[in-house]
Parts: sequence; C-alpha cells; structure tokens
Amino acid sequence: MLDHVGFKVSDIKRSRAFYDAVLAPLGYTLVMEVTPQMTGTDTEHLGYGVDGKPDFWIGNGGPATRNGLHVAIVAPNRAAVDAFYRAALAAGATDNGAPGLRPHYHPNYYGAFVIDPDGHNLEAVSHRPE
Repeated sequence: MLDHVGFKVSDIKRSRAFYDAVLAPLGYTLVMEVTPQMTGTDTEHLGYGVDGKPDFWIGNGGPATRNGLHVAIVAPNRAAVDAFYRAALAAGATDNGAPGLRPHYHPNYYGAFVIDPDGHNLEAVSHRPE
C-alpha cells in the first residue's frame, strides 16, 4: 500500500552512518541523495532501498519527535532480523526488544526492536517460519 516513508532526523551525518549500518543486513542501501542545491532549500534527504528504488527516506531538519515513530521493515528471514539487531546495537541504537517470536501477533512473527539516535522505534520483522 505504501510507496515510501520519510521522517526528519536531527543530525543527518550521524543518522546516515547509523542507517547505512542498520539497513545493510536487510538488503537496503543508499540509492539516492537529494541535496539542498537540487531542492533549492537547506534540507538534505537520503533515500534507502532495494534494487534501486528508494522507499525509506530520512532528511535533516528535525528535532526528533517527542515520542518518535515506529517503522517496521521486512526482513527476508530470521537471520536477517538477528543481523539487523546486532548492527543496530553496534551503531548506537538502544535495545527495545531482542530478536524473537511474537506469537501474540501470529505464530511466525519474528521481530527485533531498537530505538535510533532520534528516538524512533525501528523494527525488523520476518513472517517466515524459519
């Protein structure tokens, strides 16, 4: 249903390093940069995606929202969820729920949750049985 999602961050350089590390285990890479020169504003935007299509965007101009937001990213399998979680913690995220089954959602819901440097709740989730 959604084509892409984007949100503001308070420090684009810090967030770029964080998301480069955290999204890599899920197969996401930085595929597009929109510079202030391109938009005629003072904002910079970074688009991450798979196969050249940016569908996860961050942009400077935050501050972080008071309670952050929640974004869940599909992982191809449980091993990728685990790798996302390890990469996020190594990149400075705060634990918000270690990798594991969440059977209260459904029997194969395997997810991990972290808080990014701006207070956003990120999740990697696999719905596969392995």
